[in-house]
Amino acid sequence: MFTPKIPPPDTTPTPGTSLVPPLTGLVHPPACTCHHTPTTPAPVPAAPPARPAVRFTPGSLLVAAAGGTAVVLVVGTVLVSMLLATAITAASVAVCAVVLRSLLNRPNNR
Repeated sequence: MFTPKIPPPDTTPTPGTSLVPPLTGLVHPPACTCHHTPTTPAPVPAAPPARPAVRFTPGSLLVAAAGGTAVVLVVGTVLVSMLLATAITAASVAVCAVVLRSLLNRPNNR
């Protein structure tokens, strides 16, 4: 059941032939019915020359490293300041909640 079925040697195609018969007798109608001579297509512009590879000099590597360090420091400072602002806001909201709770629980004890 799982063994491959190999055709007998007399029906196997030779390397130069195909199992699909060629299509003959098919005639396609022209794309348009006007009677003009086909024009040649416009010439394709030549591809632009390949760009040279980027080459880093020691000075440009130093500038890139300094720029990357500056970006990391600025982004880190902004993220830390946002975290600090969130912590301060959460602490102040907690203090306000404790004060409001103490005021609302004992209104007659002032």
